[in-house]
Amino acid sequence: MEVEIRHLRAFTAVARCGSFSRAAEELSITQPALSRTVAQLEAALGVRLLERTSRRVEPTDVGEEFLHQAEGALASFDHLLATTRRQASLRLGFSWLLPAPWAQQSIKGFEKTTGASVKLIRTDDPLQALRRRTVDIAVVRGDEPPPQPLRTVRLYDETRFAVCARESPLAGRDRLDWDEVRHWPLIVNTVSGTTGPWSWPPESRPTDIVETSNYDEWVETVAANRGIGIVPETARHRSPHPALHFIALTNAPPVPVRLVYLPDGPRALIRRFVDASLEASRA
Repeated sequence: MEVEIRHLRAFTAVARCGSFSRAAEELSITQPALSRTVAQLEAALGVRLLERTSRRVEPTDVGEEFLHQAEGALASFDHLLATTRRQASLRLGFSWLLPAPWAQQSIKGFEKTTGASVKLIRTDDPLQALRRRTVDIAVVRGDEPPPQPLRTVRLYDETRFAVCARESPLAGRDRLDWDEVRHWPLIVNTVSGTTGPWSWPPESRPTDIVETSNYDEWVETVAANRGIGIVPETARHRSPHPALHFIALTNAPPVPVRLVYLPDGPRALIRRFVDASLEASRA
């Protein structure tokens, strides 16, 4: 049997703790599994490394020397992993306005637990960026499910707000019902927008649609009073445009916020980022 890193970690934990039960708790494994692992190591080496008594577990003379060498080997191995991981990065794509504080908490948690870094990449079409493999994972808003083979994880929902120009007749309103939106020209970001005619049943959809192809065009078209737009609440806090007025929407469905990724991407990093993101979304 070949000696593996897990055998060294098991032995050094028992020798350091002086107890199989405490070492098993430290390693988050069962005591029988830990005992088997140490026994496998001793069998592979052909020597007894630990003296077991009813009160304590202590290294033998051979075990003391082996412990010193094993701890050095593990320290070098861990240093190698940490150094290499610091060079790894995950490319996070987004089309506009990463949600706060979710994004900051997710990135901080991921980088702290992995040693890898997150590279932020702004792109008008995150799904296309995934298909072209210029990003590894993307933040996507909206109701439309991503096409295969993209995978998705739903994080949480954002409240929708209406937005109009300061000179719009709606600028004096502090509330607007979802059903009223169809009576106004609707400005839509066709590439990464979260709201469009598809957001209503066919019989009640807005018919006067003004199309834009990115967030900046959308903002300036609304500011020019060409119609009204619908955005997640994030935009209300982070788009301080002097020509815009935000209006609370009643009876509006929320906007799902999701992570989307390819199944054959860097799986370990993606999994850890998804875990950090889900934890941040519950905070």
